Amino acid sequence: MKYWEVYESKIGPLTILCDDEAVLSIDFGRAEPENAIKKRTELIERTAGQLEEYMAGERTSFDLPLKPVGTEFQKRVWNALLTIPYGKTKSYKDIAVQIDNPKGCRAVGMANNRNPIPIIIPCHRVIGANGSLIGYGGGLDIKVKLLELEGIEALE
Repeated sequence: MKYWEVYESKIGPLTILCDDEAVLSIDFGRAEPENAIKKRTELIERTAGQLEEYMAGERTSFDLPLKPVGTEFQKRVWNALLTIPYGKTKSYKDIAVQIDNPKGCRAVGMANNRNPIPIIIPCHRVIGANGSLIGYGGGLDIKVKLLELEGIEALE
């Protein structure tokens, strides 16, 4: 079974979708996922609590079971994103090299864009090689807020 609930965060509403085992997705804004029951489960409660602690500057890493759905390539990219420490950034090129696909910067960007669990899988920590911000599913203003929350001065 899948369950969802909207968490009202500092950066706006986030729709959390989980199953009985793991977090499946976080969407910016209010969404009503198909084939899911609106119910605040223990896992949704834990997820919202950890997001709240993160937004308050009290949490630098998440301890939640994750089950993002994507291609094998996307999963390799998302796993690489999980290695970017709080308060640090990497470029798309850095991630491409890390996953042994040094010419795959554009593909890394597409996988980053398709990240179903933003914030927890920190796609906001990926920036252009020159330090510039490049796209974000929640909008560049939210990317800036998340980076600033972590003490990162971002170029706009």
